[in-house]
Amino acid sequence: MSGAPLKLAVVAGEVSGDLLGGDLVAALKHRYEGPVELIGVGGDALEAQGLRSLFDYSELSIMGFAQVIKRLPKLLARIRQTADAIIAAKPDVLLIIDSPDFTHRVAKKVRAALPNLPVIDYVCPSVWAWKEYRAQKMLAYVDHVLAILPFEPAAMQRLEGPATTYVGHRLTVDPNLLETRRRRALRTLSRPDGEKTILLLPGSRSSEIRQLLPVFEQAVLELSRRNDRVRFVLPTVPRQEALVRSLLENWSVKPDVFVGQDAKWNAFAQADAAMAASGTVVLELGLAGVPVVSTYKTEWLARFVLSRIKTWTAALPNLIADYAVVPELINDVLRPGLLARYMERLSNDTPELAAMLQGYDLVWQRMQTEEPPGEKAAAIVLDVLSKKKPGHL
Repeated sequence: MSGAPLKLAVVAGEVSGDLLGGDLVAALKHRYEGPVELIGVGGDALEAQGLRSLFDYSELSIMGFAQVIKRLPKLLARIRQTADAIIAAKPDVLLIIDSPDFTHRVAKKVRAALPNLPVIDYVCPSVWAWKEYRAQKMLAYVDHVLAILPFEPAAMQRLEGPATTYVGHRLTVDPNLLETRRRRALRTLSRPDGEKTILLLPGSRSSEIRQLLPVFEQAVLELSRRNDRVRFVLPTVPRQEALVRSLLENWSVKPDVFVGQDAKWNAFAQADAAMAASGTVVLELGLAGVPVVSTYKTEWLARFVLSRIKTWTAALPNLIADYAVVPELINDVLRPGLLARYMERLSNDTPELAAMLQGYDLVWQRMQTEEPPGEKAAAIVLDVLSKKKPGHL
């Protein structure tokens, strides 16, 4: 390959996307003979690879219609700023990572100004869940999609979207998760009777936490009334610690609050079962082997669009296994008594527990790849670049 600098524009809107980007860029540097220059938006992982983010990307971590509407003017200004900076830099390739409300709008503006620029989308947007027409619209500004879920290439092909390749999920090679799996396997071999540990995972966003903790509180009370020796643990992120502790202040049965990633994985290793906010954490729990019930309460405004959602489940382990491995309790179905009884069944040696663990094994098998996700993703980036700009590499 050429020793000329490779100028990569990258846009990541959340921590998970930043980690994916950092992993990909690190692999790219090993594969590309010349220097790799970065421009765009990201966090710690991408900055460790040399990016000087255009602004603090935590501004983009918003969720729910009400929050988006409230912050729309600032969001639109950041879209223009990011697109203008990338257009002025004239990069060799643009990599957008997840956060489609932001990254796809940037990509559209950049493609309009630089029509020959290769654009790669890392993390397939959930077009298979709702607004399926978005798949075809992506053809106008995305050349290739790097999928992190194994069913997505077939879904994109069915919807006639851009070429899509399953590159694997970073969780399957995450050292923390692999160590947690090992610890849980050893724990299972000599599983003691007695005290049960139940995880409470109300999410990492303020809106999720405020919606779910009142339900979790009632479930905790129910479990405590019905069972002896139940311990409750609530792992959270540093930025939400103050909110979580304030909401727990008046609980009569208080969970132990753990803060940070190391504490979270340690809690996963100890847990008998978990009640968790719907999202990536449910997949984390599934891959780690922790029995879980997925829970969610939508904002009142979001309920008007629920009928437009096409997918049959929101739990990622279910989508990967293609059957209901993980129970889901959403909105009116999310009842504390029901949640408590699920925790009882999943934290003991029951048919429900055995069935869930069997499903987890299938999910783990289907997510495996021959090479690490970052390496495979980096290879595709270079391949798309060589085809889009012959002679560049």
